[in-house]
Amino acid sequence: MTDESFRIQELLQREVYVKQTRVGVIVGERYHPNEERVQSFRLQVEPGVADEFMRKPAEFAPLSKELLHGIQSDGSIKLTKSMRELQRRWRNTVRINEKLYAPDELLDRAVLDTQGEDLGVVIGLVKIKRTYRGVKVKARGNLRRRYRLENAVINIPVQFLARTSPRLDEIILSRTFDKLMGLPSYLKLNSGEINEEDFEEEE
Repeated sequence: MTDESFRIQELLQREVYVKQTRVGVIVGERYHPNEERVQSFRLQVEPGVADEFMRKPAEFAPLSKELLHGIQSDGSIKLTKSMRELQRRWRNTVRINEKLYAPDELLDRAVLDTQGEDLGVVIGLVKIKRTYRGVKVKARGNLRRRYRLENAVINIPVQFLARTSPRLDEIILSRTFDKLMGLPSYLKLNSGEINEEDFEEEE
């Protein structure tokens, strides 16, 4: 759908279809002051679709705006691509609190630890073997000084992203930064010496 006249208010709660398959319902989009940065809607996915087309089923996932073809006469929304294309895009996501997020939904978000410490802003993602393993965060100046960080950018493993705060556009971690800095996956992701086994669940 290239017609910019379609706004989220017109699309909320509309059913989304790929041919005859009901994929889900549009439930919102990320709040961002620059609308051009928001390239995805939030989709509540049909359980059967999630079971078949996701590696691990998730109730909510991104829906790229460029896939929307238009609103049908019955009020539903038709997608231009196949389910396989949707599946491919869902693989190119980050899982946070059992929800899938596209890269555009994470960029520019502030990152806070469990104590509310503002660590910085997401400026990119770290992909290893076709899977996102971390987010690149431009660290706040006071954080760099306090912890004597050599680099302005730190990489935070995705398994420590606990939840998002939609309205405030934040990502909240499951650890304090003090604890995070000592974990093997954080150390590896920031050293450049990266192996898949370094990203198993850590307590």
